[in-house]
Amino acid sequence: MSPGAPTVEPPRLTRGSTLGYSVGATGTAGFGTVPGLLLAIYLTNTLGVAAGIASLVVLVPKLWDVFFLPYVGTLSDRAVARTGNRARFLVLGAVGMLVCFPLMFAVPAGVAPMAAAAWVLIAFLIAASAFAFFQVPYIALAAEITDSPRERTTLMSWRVGFQVVGILLFGVGAPVIVSLLADENSGYLAMGVVVGALIAAGMLICWRVVRRLPRYVSESTARTHSPIRQLRTAWAARPFRTLVSAFILQALGAGAVLAGAPYFSRYILGVADFGIVFGLLLVPAVIVMPLWAFVGHRLGKRRGFLISSALFMAGLLLSLLAARLPLAVALLLICVTSVGYAGMQMFPLAMLPDTISDDAARTGEQRAGSFTGVWTAGETAAFAIGPALVLLLLAVTGYISTTAGQVVEQPALAITGVQLAFSVLPVVLVALSLPLIWRYPLKS
Repeated sequence: MSPGAPTVEPPRLTRGSTLGYSVGATGTAGFGTVPGLLLAIYLTNTLGVAAGIASLVVLVPKLWDVFFLPYVGTLSDRAVARTGNRARFLVLGAVGMLVCFPLMFAVPAGVAPMAAAAWVLIAFLIAASAFAFFQVPYIALAAEITDSPRERTTLMSWRVGFQVVGILLFGVGAPVIVSLLADENSGYLAMGVVVGALIAAGMLICWRVVRRLPRYVSESTARTHSPIRQLRTAWAARPFRTLVSAFILQALGAGAVLAGAPYFSRYILGVADFGIVFGLLLVPAVIVMPLWAFVGHRLGKRRGFLISSALFMAGLLLSLLAARLPLAVALLLICVTSVGYAGMQMFPLAMLPDTISDDAARTGEQRAGSFTGVWTAGETAAFAIGPALVLLLLAVTGYISTTAGQVVEQPALAITGVQLAFSVLPVVLVALSLPLIWRYPLKS
């Protein structure tokens, strides 16, 4: 809205607008979940890639995005300066996912492990770059389609709800699609085609809705700077710096849990169908999402963030006992972890638009794209480094990689590595975020 314009209470987002924006999170869920869940075990247990090499394959494309995402943020800010709308970037991301996502899982049978690793690395790099054109402007739009902090909390609770549903559907459905075909390589390819199409569909639905919504953006948006300066400026904002640092540490932990879940299910719980375990990591999160929104309204976002983080850590620590517990009890502990995970997803995303608005109020400039570019760069790096740490831990503890159909007995030390990767590693990372959350300066 223009400076000097009459102050009016912005209209509440309609339910349709809220749902339309939030459905885009199913697309982000697909790209965030399926590579994180399946790419590591696809490399080590189907393509025969050694765990140490596989860690580089999942890490390098996301590290590229650390530099590329802030640049996309600057491009989207400049688009707002020229046209008043960054929504058209969402279409680029959707088309990119439709074309590029299946390539990650399209390695032909019989390809040598090193050649297969190179194939997946290049395909993942291209897909991650395409995804950036959706993810950065999508997050930035949350600060522009409403200027009400309370409404943003509601918007983020819906968005995270859709995200968790998407994670659940993709996390459970993708392994099922793989298993439908007798040949593992063909199963992974079919899964890539289906998942890529569904990701693109969610993104396009979101674009059709948000492109028509009014914006609450200062005219000062027209002042844009280089990506490096935008990065430096965003990092200089203390509320944002504190929040994004905590979020990155937690994303590292969540990425480790995601990548470690198939190994934990198979080698600790003895459940070959790891879709069951992954479902239990997500179903409770969907159910309790309205509860976390209520906690945020009553106790504040910062306190809710701390409580949910503590619950997540408690569930993972108790899972250290999973091998000695009845299976039902071990699965219940996974549900506890899921409840905490829901809040860990919702609260930082609800707090991010507040940091953007605080910066705009203090500086007179709107840099939502730059802030979200830094945010998504950190998230992307974390969700790559987390799985890479899991694979490195497996490599150090002697995990034996296999090709499709091959069965080997893992050494005892590798089994210990699986347990540490799923439980201890993420708990340590999330624990490091707690002092940062405690020092978050904005009232919520």
